[in-house]
Amino acid sequence: MATEVSAGPSGSVIVDIDGVLVRAHSEKQDATATWKKTFGHHPLVAFVDHGQAGSGEPVAALLRPGKSGSNTASDHITTTQLALAQLPKHLRRPADIDPHRLRRRTHAFLDWLSRRGRWLSYSVGMTIPDAIHQAVLKIPKKAWTPAYDADGTERPGAWVAEITDMPDLSTWPKGMRLVVRKERPHPGAQLRFTDVDGLRLTCFATNTKGGQLADLELRHRRGARCEDRIRNARDTGLRNLPLHDTAQNRIWLEIVSLALDLLAWMPMLALTGTTRRWEPKKLRLRLFSAAAHLVHTGRRRWLRLPARWPWTGVIIHANNRLHALPNPG
Repeated sequence: MATEVSAGPSGSVIVDIDGVLVRAHSEKQDATATWKKTFGHHPLVAFVDHGQAGSGEPVAALLRPGKSGSNTASDHITTTQLALAQLPKHLRRPADIDPHRLRRRTHAFLDWLSRRGRWLSYSVGMTIPDAIHQAVLKIPKKAWTPAYDADGTERPGAWVAEITDMPDLSTWPKGMRLVVRKERPHPGAQLRFTDVDGLRLTCFATNTKGGQLADLELRHRRGARCEDRIRNARDTGLRNLPLHDTAQNRIWLEIVSLALDLLAWMPMLALTGTTRRWEPKKLRLRLFSAAAHLVHTGRRRWLRLPARWPWTGVIIHANNRLHALPNPG
């Protein structure tokens, strides 16, 4: 990882961590029943977010039995340590690892992230217990500010407010902030008991100091990009673990990670525009499976692509961009 694609406007690196259920259709080592009543494994994966201009690259993958919990603090700590170890040394400085974005709530994990000397910032989805629900009811109307859409513009029918001083947070890490969002639900969506006045409520915690609430809330929601990375991983070999032994499947998981690395950086370096966001299935269909002839003539090799292939121009443009890059050696 390097350059501007993995560093945000403030020189920060964003790492998303999430779990993925991988089903097993035969007896395999460490394959057990999962919390979704299926059978298989439950690895944790971590991706560096490349932002709107690209996808994301895997930096850690921890293979676990299917019975492993979604909020196991020790597993999240191990995955975080593996992810941080992948960052270049100049990006491990305190000012550069901000934010570390999580979407799992566990008290012990937040304690570890907030320990003195960590210098990590987090954004964690929270459930809405009665204390938070009562605090939301007390928020004055003028305290709500408009939420942002994915492109950073105001989103009609959505607002955010901070309620850090209302519920009792004495048992949680020092410096934790609570931000709540309310919005009109989509047509047909079912409301919950914790929703207020027909508006859907969500809440997250962060230790990021300063910044507009709408920006912090948008940063948190962008963690959903990790689901896109997991979908790409499934299309690149993580739909199942084909081998029996756990050690063998760990190697398979590393091979999938290498493939995702190539699929993350090749578009960033070779493609432009909307083609840069093509996912593995589309890349495989339009670019990787293009028929071509490798011709040897005049002591040179020529790759001849069919003129009628709709994406021949994209392949030629990508090849020219790759040849124009400086030699990394």
